[in-house]
Amino acid sequence: MATVFERLGKALERDAPPIGIRPVPPEHRRLSSFDFGVLWGDLSIGLLVLLTGALLVPGLGLPRALLAIGVGSVVGCVPLALVGLAGAREGVPGMVLFRPVLGVRGSYIPSVFNIVQLIGWTGFEFWAMSQVANEMSARLFHAQSYWLWLVVVFVLCTSLALAGPILLVRQWLEKFGVWVVAAVGAWITFRTLAHVHHLAALWHRPGTGGYPGGFWLAVDLVIAMPVSWLPLVADYNRFARKGRGSAEGTFVGYALGNAWFYALGALLVLGGNLSDPSPTGLGTAIAFLAGGWVVLLALLVGETDEAFADIYSAAVSSQNLESRVPQRGAIVAVAVAGLSLAAWLGHRASLALGTYESFLFLLGSVFVPLFGVFVADYFLLKRSAAQAERGFAPRALIAWVAGFLVYQWCVPTGPVVWQHGIERVLHSWLHLPFPLWNSVAGASIPSFVAALGLYLLIGPRKTKRRVSR
Repeated sequence: MATVFERLGKALERDAPPIGIRPVPPEHRRLSSFDFGVLWGDLSIGLLVLLTGALLVPGLGLPRALLAIGVGSVVGCVPLALVGLAGAREGVPGMVLFRPVLGVRGSYIPSVFNIVQLIGWTGFEFWAMSQVANEMSARLFHAQSYWLWLVVVFVLCTSLALAGPILLVRQWLEKFGVWVVAAVGAWITFRTLAHVHHLAALWHRPGTGGYPGGFWLAVDLVIAMPVSWLPLVADYNRFARKGRGSAEGTFVGYALGNAWFYALGALLVLGGNLSDPSPTGLGTAIAFLAGGWVVLLALLVGETDEAFADIYSAAVSSQNLESRVPQRGAIVAVAVAGLSLAAWLGHRASLALGTYESFLFLLGSVFVPLFGVFVADYFLLKRSAAQAERGFAPRALIAWVAGFLVYQWCVPTGPVVWQHGIERVLHSWLHLPFPLWNSVAGASIPSFVAALGLYLLIGPRKTKRRVSR
């Protein structure tokens, strides 16, 4: 037994070194373009992606839903690949990349937001996986316990997070995990299409119009998924051999997987007659269409990777706040917080779906304009190699807040008090149309352009050349 633990410890030190937020040493930059295609392709598919795709229909109809999925996947994956490129060049995690842009203390703001969103994602992942596993055990063994499955999911995902990204990609995803999930996804897609007897009629069936913001709000909902990974993509891409390869693998892997599973979620509603777009309803439909619960079990195992990434990156972000925080201790703390949220959601299943959709839009409103400021600073002004200010960079913060407000103007999201306050200022006081749900470009693109443009106008002009990898 001691030998087993010694080998495990040596493997963790070799493939999961506790680097913290320091630049990754060259000997640990091992991941190739293929590795990142596998990693981000795997992270782009899962139960929650299916669930989000199911929210787009029947309000839009299949053709418009697929167009929104295609546009949103491409638009959302461009920033994901660019931030991954920056992480590979600099060799540091996502929140450290924002230090030269926002200042050292200014970078604490997105760090806190990122930790909160990742605890939220962890809770939703734990909740969805436990719901599906509970339904599966009830059907197969006539026994159910959401709380038992929640503990099992917690232990499994926390163990993966402790293993680290290199060990996960090389020993789990490339050898087993991603191929199982891809095969299961292909089988579910085939069975769903086979179940549709009149695909032409389904294609020409008009949307019901139940989606309140129409096409561009649907695009924003698709963009929100890859954008939610923006603060943490560098946490993994910093282990890249080459920056360009990391960007290519990230874009191709995530865009393909995201578009596929969003579309599959929409097809499950329209072609599989899914009337309950919850994790339990989705799991039941998949088991019925795909020919058994074993298929669902394989998909469930694949879902653990998303929770791993959420837990690991929240721990890394906490080290930007305090570098002395032990990474593995932070991993356990984040997982426990996600467990607590999943327990709360388990008591309030009827509220969970509405909370989830609002959560996605809120993420977009925070991180899309932050990326606009980052692009202006890193790629256009090329200031990233300059020494970060110890405090705050007020001009960058102003541009970020401006972009956030533009997004909230288009899609007000958050506490009811906040939404009423924004409506009072924009509509009652300034007499502006509110909300701009049907704007010509949704919320993400105007928010990004506003933040980037304002920062270029008011931001520092001093530049410093950067050496590309």
